[in-house]
Amino acid sequence: MKITPLEIKRQQFKKAMRGYDTIEVETFLEMLSNEVEDLHKANKDLRDKTIELETQLADYKNMEKTLQQTLMQAQEASGKSIENSRKEASLIIQDAELKASQIVEKARTDFARAKEEISTLRSRKESILSKLKILLKSEIDLISALDIDEDNLSGEKLSRGTGKEHLEIDEILKKL
Repeated sequence: MKITPLEIKRQQFKKAMRGYDTIEVETFLEMLSNEVEDLHKANKDLRDKTIELETQLADYKNMEKTLQQTLMQAQEASGKSIENSRKEASLIIQDAELKASQIVEKARTDFARAKEEISTLRSRKESILSKLKILLKSEIDLISALDIDEDNLSGEKLSRGTGKEHLEIDEILKKL
C-alpha cells in the first residue's frame, strides 16, 4: 500500500486518555510527510533521469549500430576496391605483355625482312658487278681489237699515252 505525503498530513488518530502527546505526533507526522514528499520528488526525478538516460542509451545504441554498419560497408567497399584494383592491374599487365609480344614479333619480322632485303641487295650488287665486269672486259677487248686493227692498218705503232690507261681499267675491275 502506497502512502502519499498528503495522506500522512491528513491522518487522524483517536484520542485516548493515556495516549501520546498530540503536538509531538503531529510534528513527527509533518516531518515524516515532508520527508516522504521529498523522497517522492527525488524518486520522480530519478525516474525522469532514468527515462532520459535510457533514451540517450537507445540513441547511442542506434548510433553504434549505424557506425558498425558504416564501418562494415567501408570495409566491404575497401575490399572491393582493392580487388578491383588488383583485377585492373592484372588486366594492364596482360595488355602490356600482349603489346610487348606484338612489338617483339614485329621487330623479329622487320629484322627478317631487313635481312632478306640485305641479301637481295647483295645478290643484285654481285649481279651488277658481274655484269659490269663482263661489260668492261668486253669493252677492253673491243678497244684492244681496235688497237690491233689500227696498228695493222697503219703499219705503225703510235703511242696512245703512257700505257697506264690499260692498267687503271684492270685495277677498277679488280676493285669491283
